[in-house]
Amino acid sequence: MSYYNQLTLFLKEAKANNLKTKHYDSEYLDTNVKVSFGQGTPAKVPWISFLKEPNTTSEGIYPVYLYYKQRNILILAYGISETNEPSSKWDIENPITINKYFHEKYSKKPYRYGASYIFEVYDTNDLPTKEKIDQDLAEIIEEYHAIESNQKLKRTKFPFKQNTLIESLSESGLQYKPKFITRFTASLLTKPFVILTGLSGSGKTKLAQAFVQWICQDKSQYRMVPVGSDWTNREPLLGYPDALNPEQYVTPDSDVLDLIQHARKNPNSPHFLVLDEMNLSRVERYFADFLSAMESNEQIPLYSGKERNGVPNALSLPSNLFIIGTVNVDETTSMFSPKVLDRANAIEFRVAKKEMSSFLNNMKEVNMDVLQAGGAGMAQSFLTMASDNSYTGEDADTIKRTLLEFFDELKKTGAEFGYRSAGEILRLIHQLGKLDDGLSTNEKIDIAIIQKLLPKLHGSRRKLTPVLEKLAGFCITEEEGTEIIKDIFEKEDYDFSHSKYPLSLEKISRMYHGAVDNGFTSFAEA
Repeated sequence: MSYYNQLTLFLKEAKANNLKTKHYDSEYLDTNVKVSFGQGTPAKVPWISFLKEPNTTSEGIYPVYLYYKQRNILILAYGISETNEPSSKWDIENPITINKYFHEKYSKKPYRYGASYIFEVYDTNDLPTKEKIDQDLAEIIEEYHAIESNQKLKRTKFPFKQNTLIESLSESGLQYKPKFITRFTASLLTKPFVILTGLSGSGKTKLAQAFVQWICQDKSQYRMVPVGSDWTNREPLLGYPDALNPEQYVTPDSDVLDLIQHARKNPNSPHFLVLDEMNLSRVERYFADFLSAMESNEQIPLYSGKERNGVPNALSLPSNLFIIGTVNVDETTSMFSPKVLDRANAIEFRVAKKEMSSFLNNMKEVNMDVLQAGGAGMAQSFLTMASDNSYTGEDADTIKRTLLEFFDELKKTGAEFGYRSAGEILRLIHQLGKLDDGLSTNEKIDIAIIQKLLPKLHGSRRKLTPVLEKLAGFCITEEEGTEIIKDIFEKEDYDFSHSKYPLSLEKISRMYHGAVDNGFTSFAEA
């Protein structure tokens, strides 16, 4: 197997300032091959890298061809990433950096990549034989595989285990039901935007904080940002171009822009933006660009023209960025629009009498320090799971039939769901099954209903009570019978645990009482 023809093609197209790379082989000798001639404009030093996970060109080590066009030399190098310091190291006797080579030969520094080490230097006007090229490349890749095999033992990656997270939260003194934590994790894996709503002081922010501290290696991977009531545009999150100095871009004090850029440079690590009290200001005013980018995968334009002080003129949201919003509902906050709720999983926090009794009887100090980086070894596995867009295959007919029943009834109030929500529901059910294979099909459907279908439901008593009665009928078992619905809505101490979808039925009951008592009801309760 020879790489000679690919290399000569690379040199020919680099001289012609070609920028297209799709026609190059993507694999060679068990490595992933990346070719770059530059982005937008031809690079002064085009390159070909040979990568093995978890190394990337922005964070890692790798064999690389570096073509210094102005000098007509091609260097086969022990590559070292410039953007981030790699966790692996080359094991080389008497290494010579490209910096040293250029200083001794040209009395100048190279344009880039000076920290990488030289394996071989070729004159592009007089390349050696095909056999010599292939032998050199095979030798450095063999060294690379040997080093990576040893390094792999040092940086062991673990599969993501939900029970480990549950145990860690318990050890810290935080009290959450295991099933509730599973709902939270599955929601993040389904879509990187989760809204935590409910009673003030019920643990919404603590859960978000605890999870990011546990899964992240350090604070560079997350930001906890309190939303201000004066947020009327995106500037607190994305900054703005300096009107007085056209070469400057004013970055926000929240460091959100830095977080997004850090996430892009470190694609193998999850990053989290936690927006505390997200609805203290109207969400659509400051968050509209994020909502749009989540669905379109298009870039968010920041300004026009050339790059300003390290900030690009447009920004895309990386797939390893997760957003968690916490929500309190009272007279000081704004309600979410269907546009926002449709793009998230909404998880409601409530405290039952039994849970409060357990808390009072088992009170202990919360120690968040024990969570720090406890699950960092599972971070890459978490990202792999999040990239799984599979739909559930188990009990598919039951799930589809239930969704169609709810669709028909919700349509009567204008709260029916679209294709996007339907797909996310099926992925949520799939992720729930992966995290906890003990959950029944009805339990998974129940979670999907209360998180993806009921949050959009709001309106007057006249409009909603007939619909709520019909939805309640979908949530009971045949043994209970439809005549039980009257008891469900009239008895304050009704036991929902024997119902088909107990979480959803209890919520529907509370919404029904809200409509009767107040003349209006919605998912969010003060």
